[in-house]
Amino acid sequence: MKQLIFSVLILSLVACVPSNSQETKDGKKIVEKPTDFNDYWYAGEAEITSYSLEQARYGEIHKGEAVMVFVTEPFSKSKQVKLDDWRDESADNVSVMKLNMTKKFLTGIYPYSMMMSTFTPVSYDQYPDPFKVTTSSQEWCGHTFMQLNLKKESYMLNGYSYFESEGDVVKAISKVPLEDEFWSRIRFNPETLPIGKLELLPSTFYLRLRHQESRPQTAIASKLKVHTSEFSDEPHHIYTLEYENRKLSIYYEPNFPFTILGWEETYMSGFGEPELLTTKAKRINSIKSAYWGKNSNKDREIREELGLSIK
Repeated sequence: MKQLIFSVLILSLVACVPSNSQETKDGKKIVEKPTDFNDYWYAGEAEITSYSLEQARYGEIHKGEAVMVFVTEPFSKSKQVKLDDWRDESADNVSVMKLNMTKKFLTGIYPYSMMMSTFTPVSYDQYPDPFKVTTSSQEWCGHTFMQLNLKKESYMLNGYSYFESEGDVVKAISKVPLEDEFWSRIRFNPETLPIGKLELLPSTFYLRLRHQESRPQTAIASKLKVHTSEFSDEPHHIYTLEYENRKLSIYYEPNFPFTILGWEETYMSGFGEPELLTTKAKRINSIKSAYWGKNSNKDREIREELGLSIK
């Protein structure tokens, strides 16, 4: 497929976003966190945001819903799992931002349920790479699971699938930035986002839906400041990744806590004669909640507050 051409944004007063960050020797950006970062993210609650979803699949757009759950957790650097004891004061305890991102949509008679989890260290200057990413997908044909674990100079991939061609995979992948980590980078401080020509591992959701091999790909990353768009009537920013055959644009608020307003993802969808389609998600509502204790029937009303189905 010919390379996707950058879309012309017909938006008023579009400008490149300046950067005042510093970089390490390997090009990683180091910036200070907002002064109210700890008050917001270490208050014993998660942030839950719901989105209306229009998902490209099988050459058509399918309506559904997406959710992003951001929460800080104590994480074992050696085992790469959540620590049972948050009071552990050893050097193995590293605070991470966990993102659980879910998508649910119907394709004809059967449902898709997808979930991606990332574990990104809060101390970006000390630990510049995410420790772990896991992604699963379930539908009536079967299910798949992928896990990436950070090693010294690479990521170790373990992949399991009901497809013969994908099978069970164990392999090392070059340690490059992961597209899946950028959602959390935005929440830390968007100045940590890389700009320019990059080698990235694309979204694990995308790799799954397109049945692509997990390997780094080249992308061009850019940031824009816009005054209005269909995602917000207030000024906001757009972070865009443009690959050879795919484009992702993330819309987010310019001030802390840098709320993600939505996203658009364009690529060829379908078999035989695929169509160039755009997946789109728009924010419905956000709440702060200790959701792990909200598991009784009476708590279903919280889903209504988020605009989510209760079936």
